[in-house]
Amino acid sequence: MRKNPIQLVILSLAVAIAALPDTAISQTAPAKNAPKPARSPSAEILASWNDIGRRLIDMAEDFPEDKYDFKTTPAQRTFAENLLHVASDYCLEISAIKGSRVGPAVEPEKDLTRKDYPTKASVVTLLKQVVADGAAVIQEQGDAGLKKESKNPYENVLQHVGSAWAGTIEHAGEHYGQLVVYYRVSGLVPPESRPKK
Repeated sequence: MRKNPIQLVILSLAVAIAALPDTAISQTAPAKNAPKPARSPSAEILASWNDIGRRLIDMAEDFPEDKYDFKTTPAQRTFAENLLHVASDYCLEISAIKGSRVGPAVEPEKDLTRKDYPTKASVVTLLKQVVADGAAVIQEQGDAGLKKESKNPYENVLQHVGSAWAGTIEHAGEHYGQLVVYYRVSGLVPPESRPKK
């Protein structure tokens, strides 16, 4: 049986479509579970900053005040000193990135002390403020700010702001990991490890 030209064209198209690799089809057809588009670079940095800040604040608010001066070994910082160390680094880095002082005056290698922040409430308040200060600077400077340079507060060298934020977030993550151990050694479960309600 002879096919008419329209039937031949339709048949040819059907065969051609069937022969296409799956990737070619998936690129033209909308995927059911397509990933959400990437956020802007500064929005991604802000999300990471806020996430580690939230985790540390949760710990600062949750850990018993009578254990704030606990340390796992004599050579380590106490629980409170770890939080003050992170807050000190935040003050230095945010100030360098912004180009003007943010938070209390801090010198490199001289952390804020328990003498100045003797209570749990004072440490929590400080930590909340420096996390908010950093978030505000990230939002103010946006994507363009990540490409700028700032002077590293610990060395006489310029650094790209995006790298400075990444390093500061990573440093805070290291101390978060240490504080998880402080929880476990104290027989406590860190907030992030508790079952979600």
